[in-house]
Amino acid sequence: MSASLLGGLGLALASAGALNWGYFAQHQAAGRLPRLSLRHPVHSLVVLFRDRRWLVGFLVGIGGWVLYVAALALAPLSLVQATSAGGIGILALLAWQATGIRLTQGELAGVAAAVVGLALLGASLAGQHGKGHQAAALSVVLWLAASAAAAGLVALLGERSRLAPGAGLGAAAGLLYAAGDVGTKAAVGGGGRLAFVPALLACHGLAFIALQLGFQRGTALATAGVATLLTNALPIVAGTALFHEGLPGGVLGALRVLAFVAVVAGAAGLARAEPAARPAPGDRALGQTA
Repeated sequence: MSASLLGGLGLALASAGALNWGYFAQHQAAGRLPRLSLRHPVHSLVVLFRDRRWLVGFLVGIGGWVLYVAALALAPLSLVQATSAGGIGILALLAWQATGIRLTQGELAGVAAAVVGLALLGASLAGQHGKGHQAAALSVVLWLAASAAAAGLVALLGERSRLAPGAGLGAAAGLLYAAGDVGTKAAVGGGGRLAFVPALLACHGLAFIALQLGFQRGTALATAGVATLLTNALPIVAGTALFHEGLPGGVLGALRVLAFVAVVAGAAGLARAEPAARPAPGDRALGQTA
């Protein structure tokens, strides 16, 4: 395993820790704030940035995103995302520690699946893995447009569906964050591909809005958990479909596939395992302030 690949995966792990702690801190703070509204965007932003705990979570999350960009410059998109997927286990443990409610069997299974996936991923790195190739610009544009359309649809329909409260907005945030990550991978190629920078910033900005609104409507796992699931799963697909990131052959290739499946399954299990009817006393208070 090359030094650059090892460094990229190390940065991805650090990024996952920072991002998920930042999500958790923002969720805890946003739930205690006055209800945010898109009709008063400036006032809502002032309310958020004046809260010290929320601001600390936001700044830590920004630091995690910087680490993520650095990881993409050193390692393939699919490997960075698979490594980052383990961060949802961090989110689940933070939620457990804050609420005092022990993880359910489904949540424990999700954490275990994520850990197994990361172990399989580490074993698969014994094989060679190239960085892939830059995606065609039109393919990236179409991916971003489709992601934005899907995010708008799920944000509108999510609150009217049987999803847990806040899960629709969390899904919209995840779709947009994933689109931003795909745009980031394209932009780090430099040159004319820096034209993707405004698009990826717009994706991250809209995802930020959706996630903050979701924080006031649902639990950490129903919002940030679903967002993290999609943020990590979709770029893994994009890494193969758009950036031509190949797999090692033989047993190592099979391990890599199993690793991707395990981390995504673990994230999905954790996101589904948080029942809307089982809030902790702290989470119930957060929901009432929304």
